[in-house]
Amino acid sequence: MFILFNTTLWAQNRTITGIVTSGVDQAPLPGVSVLVKGTSTGTTTDEKGRFTLSVPEKAVLSVSYIGFLSENVDVGKQTNLSIILQSDTKSMDEVVVVGYGSIKRGDLTSATAHVGPKDFRQSGARNAMDLLQGKVAGLQVTRSGSNPNSGVSIQLRGATSIMGGNSPLIVVDGIPGGNMDLLQQEDIESIDVLKDGSAAAIYGTQANGGVILITTKKGKPGQTRFDYANYFRKEFVQRQPKFLSADEYRKKMEDGVFTGTDGGANVNAFDELINKDNISQYHTLAISGGGENNSFRASTYYRNLEGIAKENGRQEYGIRANFNGKGLNDRLNTSVNLVTNYNNANLLGGGGWEWAYTRNPTQPLKNADGSWYYEQTTTNEVARLYEEKYRRQQQTSSLDGKVSYMFLDGLNGSVFGSIQRNSYTDSYYASLNSEPSFKNGNGYKGEAEQTSFLRTDYAFEPTIDYKTIVNEDHSITAVAGYSYRRSVEQGFDAKNFGFSSDVLEDNKLQTGNALIDGKAEMNSNKWDSKLIAFFGRANYSYKGKYMFQGIYRREGSSRFGANNKWGNFGSVSAGWNISAEEFMKEVSFVDDLKLRAGYGVTGNQDIGNYNSLVTLGTGNFYIFPEGENGIWRQTYGPNRNPNPNLKWETKKEFNIGLDFSLFNGKLGGSIDAYKRVTDDLLGEYKSQQPPFIRDFLVTNVGQLSSKGIELTLTASVIQTDKVTWRTDFIASSNSARMDSFSNDVYKVSYRDFGSIGGAGALGDAFRVMEGGKLGNFYGKRFAGFSEDGKWLFYKKDGSAVPFDQINDSRTDLENTDLAVIGNAIPKFYASWNNTITYKNFDLRVFFRGRFGYDVLNTTELSYGNRVALPNNVLESAFTKHEALSDTYMYSDYYIESGSFVKLDEVTLGYTFKLNTAKLRNFRIYVTGQNLATFTSYSGADPDFILDNGFGNEINGRRLGLDPRDPYPSTRSFLVGLNIGF
Repeated sequence: MFILFNTTLWAQNRTITGIVTSGVDQAPLPGVSVLVKGTSTGTTTDEKGRFTLSVPEKAVLSVSYIGFLSENVDVGKQTNLSIILQSDTKSMDEVVVVGYGSIKRGDLTSATAHVGPKDFRQSGARNAMDLLQGKVAGLQVTRSGSNPNSGVSIQLRGATSIMGGNSPLIVVDGIPGGNMDLLQQEDIESIDVLKDGSAAAIYGTQANGGVILITTKKGKPGQTRFDYANYFRKEFVQRQPKFLSADEYRKKMEDGVFTGTDGGANVNAFDELINKDNISQYHTLAISGGGENNSFRASTYYRNLEGIAKENGRQEYGIRANFNGKGLNDRLNTSVNLVTNYNNANLLGGGGWEWAYTRNPTQPLKNADGSWYYEQTTTNEVARLYEEKYRRQQQTSSLDGKVSYMFLDGLNGSVFGSIQRNSYTDSYYASLNSEPSFKNGNGYKGEAEQTSFLRTDYAFEPTIDYKTIVNEDHSITAVAGYSYRRSVEQGFDAKNFGFSSDVLEDNKLQTGNALIDGKAEMNSNKWDSKLIAFFGRANYSYKGKYMFQGIYRREGSSRFGANNKWGNFGSVSAGWNISAEEFMKEVSFVDDLKLRAGYGVTGNQDIGNYNSLVTLGTGNFYIFPEGENGIWRQTYGPNRNPNPNLKWETKKEFNIGLDFSLFNGKLGGSIDAYKRVTDDLLGEYKSQQPPFIRDFLVTNVGQLSSKGIELTLTASVIQTDKVTWRTDFIASSNSARMDSFSNDVYKVSYRDFGSIGGAGALGDAFRVMEGGKLGNFYGKRFAGFSEDGKWLFYKKDGSAVPFDQINDSRTDLENTDLAVIGNAIPKFYASWNNTITYKNFDLRVFFRGRFGYDVLNTTELSYGNRVALPNNVLESAFTKHEALSDTYMYSDYYIESGSFVKLDEVTLGYTFKLNTAKLRNFRIYVTGQNLATFTSYSGADPDFILDNGFGNEINGRRLGLDPRDPYPSTRSFLVGLNIGF
């Protein structure tokens, strides 16, 4: 809380004025209670947040408002006060969005988390999910690097499926499957996370991975407000692998270490791929306001993100508009949201790092005549940046509306509808001097391709809700509704070769010679899916002490078999407000104490379309005896077995939790423990022929279980007029096991995941056994090196032998010498945030980390071995791995601890307190991100290594495998500005 302005000395009682605003968005707060402490004299603020009050000398004002921390204000000699109330994120009166409605935190009976703007990260989020990294216990948000065109991997409470999706359902302003490209940080009001099955069951087969509900800012009645924000960010490379320089490489050749070619140059190809002049910027302007019966908010933005890599960035601009209106004596409420986003992305750069590290650094990038130097076995990634283009033009739009009518007091009917449209066109062209022009084998020069994509999502959801209080003790709320969703996706791709000029690039595909020769390429596709549901939820509270909730959803999906189109999902949960009991009245240090327990059943239908049906694929061309010379015709045949019994996965979850607030709000938080079991896992199994046509079938087999615990703590360490210090600590732990891969028909005792790739045909890194943990590395156990540098490994009996004497069978489980050699899933996650204010300054320091897990260092495996020469190698090939003189081997020799603690974000801000009605808010800040990482891991930044899933590929990455070509880790610095007037 801050108090401003000049002073005037009065005798006895005097009249003061003031304004009370929100510390979240600086909006005026109407209806705030302002009392002279120790008296009954007081008032409330008007619709503009202003108040007038007669006070005695040395008066202290007690200022309170629901959902905000109360403040005691020493009036002193001031006559005009400006008071800012900070949001009480743990208040039991805080409203939390729970899906098809909202509820006070004090009435919650399930595991949820609420994150507001003041808790968001301040480092310029590329994606709305970046705002939540380290902010919600049990929620893992992982990036592969700072590539502006990359997304995030999201997982809540661990993996729940092998073949199906594991990510939470995203709902934006009621739109299921909301598009993240349409969200900007300054437009988000709050994010609520439904973590357990008892909360998420309202969304049925979409909610196995949990639900994230995002609410955007809306206009408020009152004078028109303008809010402008911007930032500028600069990134710098940090933590890159140490390969030999050109001079070091040349010296090794001169010393006879290996035989190679000295190209006579000194080239650092990595530097040639780096955009050292990168500057990213963001600007947004929002206008909001309204009258007695309507309100509006409209915002526009421009964002230019430049990656640390050359030819790697995206420029975006868009608008968002919200209109709300009331009529018919306030019985009719309407709301309309319109948002569109344009994205021009440069997709060409951002790769080629492995080539840059491992190429001969003495070899020039160009020939003596100035042409590019090309090799048959590699790609000149620098030449690509000059001779090729790869760009995306994308538009994403969304329109939704809601009409509600109050038929009777407490009884409302609503109709909600939305449409989302995401379309893009990718344009690729390789010039006549490009590498593809010299390597295509057909003599064609120039290559052009265009790809188009369109997805449209429709939603229609009418609901009825009812609220009543009976005899002042019994509170009842209920909602029932119908949901219809349809998604349609289609794509088209055309490619041609052999152009006479680069002038037209990909804008005249038909001019390529390959089309004339019948060697051009063309593809198209289209699919759709439907989801229909009937649902209901009822909540009951007795005197605010005992709360009960029940949910039921019956849902049908077009993705499943004819015999299992529909499924039933639901939950029950209860809460006990212990602090409201008479026996707690004497326990003065307890403000709120509530026990929760819930059980919920959700499903998973996040698999590809048509898996339950027989589908046809193309075969060869055959000549049919038609006409004089016959006609060549395309043939078709079944490429999938039908399964009319295919159905959703079912997750059953039990959660017990405790919410608490102690010492007058000085300490608060929650503890949750859960156990979840997923049955009827979706997977692909070998099928018998006959009766089946193909040798595989998508079906439901197996069971996966997990358990965990989550802790959230918030403490107000210091709270004075000048200094405040709030600290937040979040921690979670999860353990998952594969109970079964089999049933009476299909028998599988294990599955392997995580292809290591690279030289040596090293196979898969992970094995998931029936009854075993997820994420187990499975392979040879390193026993040392022989005198001549050959590998030694442990046999099952503990003896150390050369590789050719171990049993490395992956199928003979009783006799194999292979074993579990590590685990890639962290045992613990933790984050620690500190927010300190001193007068007008604010400081935020944010740490986070992962603990108790392992990483396979594939860069060391491939290039920490001198056998890779004459490719460039790591310096460690001659130091750490000096004793090695043998081929590539996968074993625990290359498995390292990935545990780390990261100083992830430091923000220092200053808010100018200006006594003017024209300028409501003025704050500047600087932020440093990824400032320091404390870890024993020797490879790239462990934070960017995937920490979820089974080991199957997710966005080009695999669990626990540090890739050989990671996007460079960067440290960034940002300066930003917020102005409200």
